[in-house]
Amino acid sequence: MNQSTMTKEKKVLLGMTVAEMKDMARSLGMPSFTGTQIASWIYEKNARSIDEMTNLSKKNRELLAEHYCIGSMEPIDCQRSIDGTIKYLFPVRTTSNQQQQETEDSRNRLFVETVFIPDGDRATLCVSSQVGCKMNCLFCQTGKQGFEGQLTAGDILNQIYSLPEREQLTNIVFMGQGEPMDNLDNVLRATEILTAEDGYAWSPKRITVSSVGIKDKLKLFLDRSQCHVAISMHSPIHEQRTSLMPAERGMSISDTVELLKQYDFTHQRRCSFEYICFAGLNDSLEHGRKIIKLLEGLECRVNLIRFHPIPNVDLPGADEKRMEQLRDFLTSHGVFTTIRASRGQDIYAACGLLTTAQKAKRN
Repeated sequence: MNQSTMTKEKKVLLGMTVAEMKDMARSLGMPSFTGTQIASWIYEKNARSIDEMTNLSKKNRELLAEHYCIGSMEPIDCQRSIDGTIKYLFPVRTTSNQQQQETEDSRNRLFVETVFIPDGDRATLCVSSQVGCKMNCLFCQTGKQGFEGQLTAGDILNQIYSLPEREQLTNIVFMGQGEPMDNLDNVLRATEILTAEDGYAWSPKRITVSSVGIKDKLKLFLDRSQCHVAISMHSPIHEQRTSLMPAERGMSISDTVELLKQYDFTHQRRCSFEYICFAGLNDSLEHGRKIIKLLEGLECRVNLIRFHPIPNVDLPGADEKRMEQLRDFLTSHGVFTTIRASRGQDIYAACGLLTTAQKAKRN
């Protein structure tokens, strides 16, 4: 077997759970605790090579390196905004089959964008979960790209693992490219590793996962994860939301809210709703009244978002005064509401602007 064939057969460690690493160690004839040591080198110490794993014997390091690689991939491009936001372009390994074994040579020329947002002593990373997106929301540039592939758990974690500012991170939001619930297995695997004591050991309250609302998948996520959840609402009216978000046909916003009411958000876990404001479309006080009625009895907050225009979409963004009126109306009626600061618009890193449709052609 030549060297290139051996390289192609190497499996990727990044994205494996600690339990899987223990099984892997046993399968190679090592003690199971060696799997825990490997996980510590990757998820705690951010090792860049198997040779760095010095509490493994040389024999075991060589055996591990024969069959496995860490699998990290550095960003190949970055853009810096005048407001300090940084957008990174990461190559990814994608899979159309959740059971496909991820290997070192399974990458193709697909990419995702990841956004680092520093804000005083807080630093948030907006990660992607898919290349493109199937949801095709009218106002979102990622949806115009179409769907190109699922990110593996390793792809998702690599956006953190290979981030130059990794040590500064305080929060992670799954609000980049893709619908997280449409890649639920890999998103759950990634959040499990992020929150496991022998993984990254992050508190779930540092992680927010967004969704348009996917029937059955959202419930499964709520049952299996304690991370915060953010729902893309954008209209409380079924017909209007359908025109903006085709996913409303599969799981309506009213059904989504009724599901959320079955869970406890009165303690540390938080539920929020994202609401892009369009002038003359969804920014009226009548919409505010419908939002209040819809969310009655649910502990939550609403984040109003400025619309960032995209090509060939004739939607006007609401002005600041109109957004402030809606914010104050909702808050005065018991729905805590904020206007989210827009970050990175000059580098197309703001909400709804991420796309890698043309990146493969240039790289």
